[in-house]
Amino acid sequence: MAMIKVSIIPLGTGIPSVSKYVARAVEVLQDEKDIKYELTAMGTIIEGDLDRLLTLARKMHETVFDAGLMRAVTIIEIDDRRDKTSSMSSKIESVKRELEH
Repeated sequence: MAMIKVSIIPLGTGIPSVSKYVARAVEVLQDEKDIKYELTAMGTIIEGDLDRLLTLARKMHETVFDAGLMRAVTIIEIDDRRDKTSSMSSKIESVKRELEH
């Protein structure tokens, strides 16, 4: 299972706040079944099949243009571990175990 972090930066909004655009992008994920995601202050982390995640990232990116903007920068980070199953929660638990040492 892969994880991606998607950060969408709408340009030309005329105001510093971009939360309404981020909310539209997250709505894409709310409409999906069997997709786990976590909204963070700096992006949205999604886990699942890599092909599906990249398709969802594209849909999220397009929401900015659907809102009438003409430019956006979208940053995608991919964590695709193939030697064992990994998830958002397992990565956090691994760090917590290390902190206990």
